[in-house]
Amino acid sequence: MANQISPLAFVHPEAILGKDNIIGPFCYIDRNTVIGDNNVMQNSVTINYGARIGSGNEIFPGASLSTKPQDLKFQGEDSICEIGDGNSIRENVTISRGTASKGKTIVGNNNLLMENMHIAHDCIIGSNCIIGNSTKFAGEVTVDDFAIISAEVLIHQFCHIGGYVMIQGGSRSSQDIPPYIIAGKEPIRYAGINLIGLRRRGYSNEQIDMIHTAYRLLYSKGLISEGIEEIKKNLQMSPEIKYIIDFVESSKRGMIR
Repeated sequence: MANQISPLAFVHPEAILGKDNIIGPFCYIDRNTVIGDNNVMQNSVTINYGARIGSGNEIFPGASLSTKPQDLKFQGEDSICEIGDGNSIRENVTISRGTASKGKTIVGNNNLLMENMHIAHDCIIGSNCIIGNSTKFAGEVTVDDFAIISAEVLIHQFCHIGGYVMIQGGSRSSQDIPPYIIAGKEPIRYAGINLIGLRRRGYSNEQIDMIHTAYRLLYSKGLISEGIEEIKKNLQMSPEIKYIIDFVESSKRGMIR
């Protein structure tokens, strides 16, 4: 089927569109954009220069994707914003394209990005994440798969958020948040493992017990580095334990406590 483009929309003649897209009234699609198949852009969606959008996404009114970075170091370098497949991008979401640092901002597949949230330049968002209303990510934040981040969460630049986490609404973090846990309160801190989330994702009781033991060891010592050594000495090297160790040892911002 052909694309359904409202006569009230503007699509730049150099934009590349796949098939079966629905582009509603007052949408704006700039040059140097590539859009796949079966996307729905409701009214008043803006697709800016450098967007690379996959297939099967639904984009709601007021969203603006691949915006110019809010970074004074940006000098107009060629960069992109890459969005995968099957995402639901709700009203007034803004996603900036990359800078010279990484050259691209990346959003994976099957994410729910709720109303009024912001993803800044050079962020990398995994797949199957749920990110709540008015949450804001500063530049170069990384979020791993299956993270659930509640409303009005603020994440400092360069932070890393692990997979399968649950972050309480209204939290602020300037440090990395390791995988499989619940984090919240003020100041933000470890609040146990994400037990319900792990069960919903099919983790066995044995896997969950191992993750729980790992975090008991990690946070029982005065230093995170000492906790990691305890994990290495006492636990079998399963994929989950390796993920925790690799995450902590690669942390650049330091870990929440």
